[in-house]
Amino acid sequence: MPTTQTLERFIARVESNAHAEAIEEFYTESATMRENHKPPRGPRSALVENERRVLARAKSVQSQCVRPVFVSGDRVVIRWIFRFVYPDDSTTELEELAYQRWEGERVAEEQFFYDPVQFTRKPAA
Repeated sequence: MPTTQTLERFIARVESNAHAEAIEEFYTESATMRENHKPPRGPRSALVENERRVLARAKSVQSQCVRPVFVSGDRVVIRWIFRFVYPDDSTTELEELAYQRWEGERVAEEQFFYDPVQFTRKPAA
């Protein structure tokens, strides 16, 4: 189970848009992630590489934790809102729930729940 301080540092890291660095710092070496009900992917090194690829496609990203964060033993649920701006100034806003299983102070498993229709880009205003 993560301490409150660890969880707050993790959230702050993601909100500062250091997504890949958050994975490096707060996930176990054998961590896995899965999108909705797709198969899990991992290990941590592959998760970091994928995160960097996703972020490289965007001109900017805003990340916000919507509180409260729910903690029960080694399980944590965080509601996130992400806003991506792409080089053509189109945008995508994604709201998701991240369901995590922690091993001590690190995330071992994470599953994201979101509506895939949110990936539809909105043209520049």
